[in-house]
Amino acid sequence: MLNKLKNILIIIGDFTRFQFSVLLSLRGISKRRNQIIEQMERIGYDSLLLISITAGFTGLVTAVQASYLTNGYIPPNLIGVLVGKSTMIELAPVLTALVLSGKVGASIAAEIGTMKVSEQLDSMLSMAIEPSDFLYMPRVVAGCIMVPILTIYANLIGIVSAFALSVIKYNINGYTFFLELKNYFMPSNLWGGLIKAFFFGLFITMIGCYAGSKAQGGAQGVGRVTTMTVVYSSIGILILDFLVASVLLGVSN
Repeated sequence: MLNKLKNILIIIGDFTRFQFSVLLSLRGISKRRNQIIEQMERIGYDSLLLISITAGFTGLVTAVQASYLTNGYIPPNLIGVLVGKSTMIELAPVLTALVLSGKVGASIAAEIGTMKVSEQLDSMLSMAIEPSDFLYMPRVVAGCIMVPILTIYANLIGIVSAFALSVIKYNINGYTFFLELKNYFMPSNLWGGLIKAFFFGLFITMIGCYAGSKAQGGAQGVGRVTTMTVVYSSIGILILDFLVASVLLGVSN
């Protein structure tokens, strides 16, 4: 038991040191503009279809659930309010992050893990190229930028799909749907979700880079760290969701 606790503390300490090394590399961010833009395209543009499908069906399910759960309790024209608030505060940032943990986090871990087991990282160090500056920092910066942007996109797709279903299936007036959404809209709902998305993007890319840098044992080791990245990223997202929501909602209250 003590050995397991010791190993966990060692991993936490090593991960903290890794994060500091990446954050210190931000001093050279201007030199890595091209790498950052390339990673932004891989994280953002290449994920649009996946986020569109996820957000679209999330909006449809939210509209159905909102109509069912509030039937007889609140007016149907307030479905837009429920959909908007739940999407902006919780569903869009969390589901977007969970999807990206499987796509982006696993991709980063596999890519860097392959470089690790093939000794490319050691070759970089021998040429005085720091992986924290050349590999990890551009991916972390791109994740912190693109996950909030993808969350905004998911908000749009989710609300529009819920609107379409509400108009077609529940005969809710389209003008009323958006009017009530506007009347009850609070900027803190949107900003709260975007703050969550920023931390999610930071965590997904950090854990992907860290896990990949620890790969060993050939292809089997790369597969192991890729799986670990998805699992730990998903768990971390849910924990971060609780912590950030507690702080934000506590402040707003």
